[in-house]
Amino acid sequence: MPFAGDLIHFDLACGVGTDGHWRGWYTVRVDADGLLALGLHPDQPTSVITAPSPPRWWHAAAERNAERRPGG
Repeated sequence: MPFAGDLIHFDLACGVGTDGHWRGWYTVRVDADGLLALGLHPDQPTSVITAPSPPRWWHAAAERNAERRPGG
């Protein structure tokens, strides 16, 4: 794992949902210092958009391909 043990925290909450089924919720918190090493901290210049967005047809094709299942 790329994070030191004291930079990342996991929490799990469980309970019965409104439909009567058990549900679980995970919360993952990473200290900002841990994100710096990966270039993911919002204050770093690499975390901002540096190029134009792909054209609309590219997004539409990606959504179509995401809906397809292998072998189908």
